[in-house]
Amino acid sequence: MSETGAESRPLARQLPDPAAASNVRYNPSLSELRDLAAADETTTEFGSPSYVSEYRSRSADRTKNAVDHEFTDRDHDLVDDAIEAAGDRDMVCVDRLMGRHPDATFCCRLYVPVEYARIALAWANLFEPTDGREPDLYTLQLPDADETAIRVFPEEGVTAVVGSDYTGEAKKSFLRLFMYRIKQRGGLGLHAGSKRVRVRDGDGDLRIVGQVFMGLSATGKSTLTSHGCWLEESEDAVMLQDDVCGLLPDGSVAGSEGEGLFIKTIGLDAEEQPELYAAATDESAILENVAVDADGTVDFDDDRYTANSRAIVQREELASADEEVDLDRVDQVFFITRNPLMPPVAKLTDEQAAVAFMLGESIETSAGDPSRAGESIRVVGTNPFIVGSEGEEGNIFQDLIETLDVDCYVINTGYLGEESKDVGVEESVTILTEAARGTIEWTDDERTGLTIPETVPGLDIDEYYVPDHVDDYDEAVADLRAERRAYLEAFDDLREEIRDAVY
Repeated sequence: MSETGAESRPLARQLPDPAAASNVRYNPSLSELRDLAAADETTTEFGSPSYVSEYRSRSADRTKNAVDHEFTDRDHDLVDDAIEAAGDRDMVCVDRLMGRHPDATFCCRLYVPVEYARIALAWANLFEPTDGREPDLYTLQLPDADETAIRVFPEEGVTAVVGSDYTGEAKKSFLRLFMYRIKQRGGLGLHAGSKRVRVRDGDGDLRIVGQVFMGLSATGKSTLTSHGCWLEESEDAVMLQDDVCGLLPDGSVAGSEGEGLFIKTIGLDAEEQPELYAAATDESAILENVAVDADGTVDFDDDRYTANSRAIVQREELASADEEVDLDRVDQVFFITRNPLMPPVAKLTDEQAAVAFMLGESIETSAGDPSRAGESIRVVGTNPFIVGSEGEEGNIFQDLIETLDVDCYVINTGYLGEESKDVGVEESVTILTEAARGTIEWTDDERTGLTIPETVPGLDIDEYYVPDHVDDYDEAVADLRAERRAYLEAFDDLREEIRDAVY
């Protein structure tokens, strides 16, 4: 490519200047954005807008970043063409602030064509209005391009999303680079929710516990992070972040989304998830690919468009959401899994926790690859958005939790064995609550090779002993450990002490 003219300038400077370009509507209000998207809206029975997109999940297989992938001339041409098109079309440009932590706040600028103002409306409802600072990160999304491709330039802070109209691409384009910037500052970006719990311990004294939940989309992360935990008087639990946060070297956990949550709605139940249900049925919500009839009737159980139906809901509509988004101190990390050979909860050593981080065991969901939904998968850090060496992320995680003296657990939110024993929300929340209180009695179990509960107040834990629910358990778990060891061998940068800690 030529090194003269526009091609030699940083990508951000090639994007239209929203303050000067006549084709750009700069920072319209939320009501103006909704008006611009009116032609695509179905108004729900609650008065909220609902939209249906052509793309209904992330295009992970068409995503490349300039750190981990070699970009061809074709890749650069795709981005150049998108930038050129943005200069010729009527565009919407919206600035928002991601994060509040003094070491982890970024100004984000999103460009979309006016015809796709619904994307800007949904995205803008997740983050706080800008304070006028210059942008740190930029995303240009052109949904009607002929080819679908997501190209990320981490060092420049620029992402081009072409050929997809999925709101999740806009959201994750910024959160991906949020996590990358955190790592550059000595911390680690986490695809995780964060929560602050105030409970009485076994001696009746109040204690504050910071919890972090790592898990893939649709495995219960939002449910557990936002749950009020059925606590007693003087106790409380508040959600700080639902999706992405940053673990910093001082032990604090920086939040990213200050205004809203992008929750999955399929099967949303008023009894099982009362807070999320109430927020999703409020007038302030924005629904995407949810089954909504012409008269506005909403059916969260209907997957007529996709099982990855979504809602942008406001934090202020969640009783459990705190005004703050940052956690002062992390004390406990929970790895959410759906592996049927895992107990409802197990306490991990630091090395085992690094193994759990690297394994990222779960099931594929419609948010990632709808064609593989339900299959067992492994995703390092349960984070499909890592930029850079995955093995090095495991090393960083081990260093941080050792230095910060963090307790780590793996928690199974699925079934034991062949769906013979369900670990429901009530069981999981009981475990989280008692772990925070410090009232679980632990035992080293020889057969499972794990530290598992001997007693959990309020739960008959003996009913959840995994070997009782799996035929040929010993053979199955031996095969699982062999698979795990083979999987970890693929990460050249990963420390041997972590490989050797496979459980």
